[in-house]
Amino acid sequence: MATLLMVEGWLRSTGLCLPPLIRERGHRYVLFTQDPALYPAAHSGEPHPVIDRADEIVRVDTNDLDAVTAAALDLAERLPIDGVLTTCDYYLETAAVIAARLGLPGAPPEVMHRATRKHLVRSAISEAGLANPAFAVAACWESSLAAAATIGYPLVAKPVDLNAGTSVQRVDDEAGLKDAFWEITGVERNTRGQPLSRLLLLEELIEGPEFSVEAVTRGGETTVIGITDKSITGPPAFVESGHMFPARLTPAAAVTIEEFTRDALAAIGYTHGLSHTELRLTPDGPRIIEINPRQAGGYIFDLVRLVTGSHPLELLVDLSLGKAPQIGSERATATSAAVFFVMSPRPGTVIGVDGAAALDADADVVRWHLPTPATAGYPRSNDAYLGHVLAVDATGGAARERAEAAVGSLRLRFADGSTATPIGLPG
Repeated sequence: MATLLMVEGWLRSTGLCLPPLIRERGHRYVLFTQDPALYPAAHSGEPHPVIDRADEIVRVDTNDLDAVTAAALDLAERLPIDGVLTTCDYYLETAAVIAARLGLPGAPPEVMHRATRKHLVRSAISEAGLANPAFAVAACWESSLAAAATIGYPLVAKPVDLNAGTSVQRVDDEAGLKDAFWEITGVERNTRGQPLSRLLLLEELIEGPEFSVEAVTRGGETTVIGITDKSITGPPAFVESGHMFPARLTPAAAVTIEEFTRDALAAIGYTHGLSHTELRLTPDGPRIIEINPRQAGGYIFDLVRLVTGSHPLELLVDLSLGKAPQIGSERATATSAAVFFVMSPRPGTVIGVDGAAALDADADVVRWHLPTPATAGYPRSNDAYLGHVLAVDATGGAARERAEAAVGSLRLRFADGSTATPIGLPG
């Protein structure tokens, strides 16, 4: 049995699934958190798994690198620590620093610092000579105007250090640029209380279907597990409405995407860890949207497990323990798998979901989660999900259509008596 140090965790998706997996593997973990109340109980009253499955909880200011590192060194004096991990983007660099101080496996801290800042990733890709959209970083309104004039509208505006697609948006003109500038630079801290850079990243808008590459890197060697097909909604934002694994691609296109992803990871110096690289396949070839130096969220890890037999969260645990990841070590149960997210077309309180009970009778639906009551709003980021439906195709590549059909059969029922079809469905 190994003892892991978990530095905070994600609230949903991977944060819900990793704690029981650690226990099922026969390991235990100590949780470092600034506040256990960050992890809310389920509607049923069941404690959040991050809290419930922890062998020990240590309260420490996880946003203070010196304090959390000192706490880790103190912990290691009384309890052998075998690995350090996190499922939360905002603590990836912290986990890397702690692992390095304890002499445990992990990404070099300076690499994780670069990989978690979008503008530094863009610069590294350009410096490596890889194809890259035009981009600029702005700290003031005047430099934003000048950068937009150089790049040209339409363009994409992003914060450099937020996640889940927060505040990422298409900008078509100066008025939209002003809105994006103040939205992005006006926020001082992220949802975990960490100070933000308050920089605006402007990028050339790139067109083409969107994919993500799920990979694992150890000792500088990157193995691609597979490519995910992604669907986007919520303009002018870029909200992920669904994923299917594996993506429908020609063998030649898949090879091109995989090779470009390996080159991009090498460009940022990535030598250890899981990665979830988002890109678009343009007429001129692949172009990186973002590199995420972690496992995929949005239940993509479940899709990968169903189709390949490899569980990315198990690979995360193995990597943290210095073990070679075993890809495809379990039997696959589907040829394709897809998740589609339930989002509301308008604000309001959703008190029920008509049609949800019928999902249990759908042989293609592996799992669905639609807790109510829920507060809904027009989606501006991936945090707008009210729930999800996960479906499979045991023998073919139609899992996406099956997940979409399942969500299309639902009606959101609001407290004011109205109903609505979830947003983001095709057609």
